[in-house]
Amino acid sequence: MALSSETAAPEHFDVLIVGAGISGIGSAYHLQQQSPGRSFVILDALEGFGGTWLTHRYPGIRSDSDLYTFGYRFKPWTGDPIASAEAIQNYLGEVIEENDLARHIRYGHKITQAEWSSQENLWTVTAVRTDTDEKVSFTAGFLWMCQGYYRHAEGYTPDWPNMDAYKGRVVHPQTWPEDLDYKGKRVLLVGSGATAATLLPAIAPECAHITLLQRSPTYFIPGRNANDLADQLRSLEVDPAWIHEITRRRILKDQDDFTRRAFEEPHVVKQELLAGVSAFVGPEATEKHFTPRYLPWRQRIAFVPDGDLFKSVTAGQASIVDGEIETFTESGVRLKTGELLDADIIITATGFNISVLGDIAFTVDGERVDPAETVTYRGLMFTGLPNLVWVFGYFRASWTLRVDIVADFVCRLLNHMQARGAEKVEVTLRPQDRDMPRLPWVDPENFNPGYLLRSMDLMPRRGDKPEWQHTQDYWAERTALPAVDLDGPEFLYDDGVADTRSLPSAAA
Repeated sequence: MALSSETAAPEHFDVLIVGAGISGIGSAYHLQQQSPGRSFVILDALEGFGGTWLTHRYPGIRSDSDLYTFGYRFKPWTGDPIASAEAIQNYLGEVIEENDLARHIRYGHKITQAEWSSQENLWTVTAVRTDTDEKVSFTAGFLWMCQGYYRHAEGYTPDWPNMDAYKGRVVHPQTWPEDLDYKGKRVLLVGSGATAATLLPAIAPECAHITLLQRSPTYFIPGRNANDLADQLRSLEVDPAWIHEITRRRILKDQDDFTRRAFEEPHVVKQELLAGVSAFVGPEATEKHFTPRYLPWRQRIAFVPDGDLFKSVTAGQASIVDGEIETFTESGVRLKTGELLDADIIITATGFNISVLGDIAFTVDGERVDPAETVTYRGLMFTGLPNLVWVFGYFRASWTLRVDIVADFVCRLLNHMQARGAEKVEVTLRPQDRDMPRLPWVDPENFNPGYLLRSMDLMPRRGDKPEWQHTQDYWAERTALPAVDLDGPEFLYDDGVADTRSLPSAAA
C-alpha cells in the first residue's frame, strides 16, 4: 500500500474506535468485556475525553436525559437524575480509570480520510495531529464510528440579514467564549430548545434582563431533580448496582408508556404537558408562550429541573417574545412584526450542524463513497461500507441506551466473523429488498427538528422495512438486535462459507 511521504508507517489495530465521548468510551468497555484479546485504539480530535460534555462550556450545561438511562447499564449512577457536564465528565473519567482505557486513547487526532482495501481487507485511516499538524496513519480491520452526529467546531447560526451591522457581540453556546461578561447586560437569547432552557436560568440572575426570542415553543417537562424510587432504595441501603438497575427499568417502562401514549392519544398528552408548565406560569402565559405548534415527540422534549426556566420568567428576570427576526440592527434585531429588541449580547441557541460519519472522506477500493447514496441497515451499518458500524442513538430516549445494545451487536458480529474465519462483512440488499423505495433517514412527519431537516440530503437512505431503517424504537430494538441472524442473506462475508448456522455464536 502506497504511503504519502508525509505519513509515517501506519500502526495496526484490530478495531479502531472513532471518538472518546460517551459512545466511544462505552463501546471500548464492551469490546474489552465481550470480545477480549483484540487490539484497539480510540482516536479523538479533541484534547480530552467527553465529546459533547467537553466542548460545550456554556453556563449551566447539563443533560436533558436522566442519567439512570443516559448512563451506562454497567456503571451505576448515584447522583441527581439531571446532571451537570462536570458530573458526567467525572462519571466518564471513572469508567476510563476503572477499566484501564486511557492507554488506548489518542487525543488530538483529527481523522481526514478512511480507505478500504478489499485486497488486504483493511481500513487505512489518515489523521492529523492537532498539536503538530503531523499526518499519521493507522490500519484497522474494523471501524467503530462513535463520533456523534454533529460538528463540534461550530454550531448552527442562521444567516440573518445585516448581522454585520450589529455593534454588540453574537455568541453561539457551542463555542462559548471564556471572556464573555454578561453581568448587568441586556441579553437576547434566540432559541427555544433544551440549550436555551438551560442557559436562561443559569445567567438570568446576573443579567440586567434576558429576553428569550422563540420562533416556535417547545414542550417541556418540569419536575423535581430527584428520583423518589432511587432515594427510597438508598434509604434502605440497597446495593448501588441494584438501585441503578431497578430505577433504570422503572424509568424505561414509564418512558415506553409515555412514548406510546404520545402517538395513540397525542392531544391528551399535550394537555398533560401544558398543565405541568401552567402550574409554574399560569394558563395565560402557557397558551401564549409555551404551546407548541406540533404534537408531542415530533421533536425532543426537555426536562426542566425544578422548573428553573419558568421561575426566572415569573421572577421578572426574563421575558418571552414570540416572533422571527427580519433583520439585525446596530442595537439588536427587528422582528417581522416590526418590534425592535435591543441587546448588548445576542446568544444564538439555534442548533447545530449535522456531521455524517464524522465528515470523513471514505473510499472503497479507490472509489469515493457518498453516505447519502448508501442504504442503512438498522441505522448502524451501510451498503457499500464494509467492516463499519456507526453508533447513532435515540431521539426519544437516552442516546446511551443504543451505545450498549449496538456494542452487543458489534461484539457478537466480530466474534462470529472470527468463528467463520472471515475478515470482511458487508450488508447488501436481499432480492426482495432491491425494489423498495429509498426514503429519508427519518420520516419528517414523525420527527422533524431543524438540524435534521436542514441536512437530510446528506444522510444515508432508509427502506420501508424495519431491517433497513433506524426505527428509533429502543423498546423494540433491545430484543430485535440480539435476535439478528448474522448468517442471514443481508450479510456478505469473504470466507466463502455458504452457511454456518451450526457454528457457535458468541453470546452478547
